[in-house]
Amino acid sequence: MSDEIRIGVIGVGQIGVRHLEKYKQVPGARVVAVSDLREDHAQRIAGQFNVPDVYPDYEEMLARDDIDAVDVCLHNRLHCEATIDVLESGKHCYCEKPMSWTYAESKKMYDAAERTGKKLHIQLARIYEADSRAAKRIIDDGHLGDIYFAKTVNYRRRGRPFVDGYGSPAFVNVKTSGGGAMLDMAVYHIALMLYLMDNPELETVSGATYQMLENLDRDRALESGYNVEELGMAYVRLAGGISLIVEEAWAIHAEDPAQEQVMGSRGGLQVNPLIYYATLSDLEMDATVNAERGIWRWQQTNPCAYYYSETQRHWVGALLGEVPLIDTAGIALNTALITEGIYLSSHLGREVTRKEIENAEPGQGREHDANID
Repeated sequence: MSDEIRIGVIGVGQIGVRHLEKYKQVPGARVVAVSDLREDHAQRIAGQFNVPDVYPDYEEMLARDDIDAVDVCLHNRLHCEATIDVLESGKHCYCEKPMSWTYAESKKMYDAAERTGKKLHIQLARIYEADSRAAKRIIDDGHLGDIYFAKTVNYRRRGRPFVDGYGSPAFVNVKTSGGGAMLDMAVYHIALMLYLMDNPELETVSGATYQMLENLDRDRALESGYNVEELGMAYVRLAGGISLIVEEAWAIHAEDPAQEQVMGSRGGLQVNPLIYYATLSDLEMDATVNAERGIWRWQQTNPCAYYYSETQRHWVGALLGEVPLIDTAGIALNTALITEGIYLSSHLGREVTRKEIENAEPGQGREHDANID
């Protein structure tokens, strides 16, 4: 087994640069090439990170036989084609979240990995946080009992990309992003809930999406073609009788509840900050958990635990054969099924089943007219 993983990166915009910064901190990772249509920009970024080779056409990079894995950092609607090209070139693939803008494309990516026998890893950063890792161990050790209810509710007060002053217009236009708060934020939180509960299968979704807030900067809304949702919500039925509630907002007139909870027959968890709720000696107990101290000890006593501390470290560790790869592709695929179901349910105005979501025309219910009157 090699002690170095040679990596190529497709797309060196805002996210791609962030990935390059992360790889510099991961022993065993070596970025040897980047690809971007903006060759001058790519040359500048390559120089900044001491990357030797630059390609305006990623197909040229994929033709090399000395690259082990490729990291796809493109806009959401470009993930599918690039990921499949990477896998079919005989290389492992790391892809940014969301897996893709539709479930149908996400399934194609998943199937391509199965067909080629190459590893596919999706960026689900939340599952590597200390509170998340500690919560997973508490759940796996049975301290919640039978899980029956989970909730993720996360709001930004004024946090619409570009429209509210940060990020690029590509985040808020269906043609590039494929969706709004559901694909930018909710995928992180849904994926975390699924990971903690061992990724139960979807049964039905009843959802709604909105874009209602006034756009105070009319020019930025018009310039960006802002036409995606700022708020999405759903009641999701999962296998095993589990209910999941999802609420996610880029912008809303309310304080952020910041709720990520999993409830079972013996106890419950608030994930961040990590609190364990149970009954002890017929007394209600709220126990705070020092996750950071536990993680430090685990990593001191088990060197492999280091590879679960961050998504790219985990990816490189799995490619080096140090740890098994978490099935982020399977979790992300199930997440895509849920987000697709939220859009479809909102579009149809009713609850939808798994089969309906799988068979529906992809992309329904994505566009929302901006409030710019």
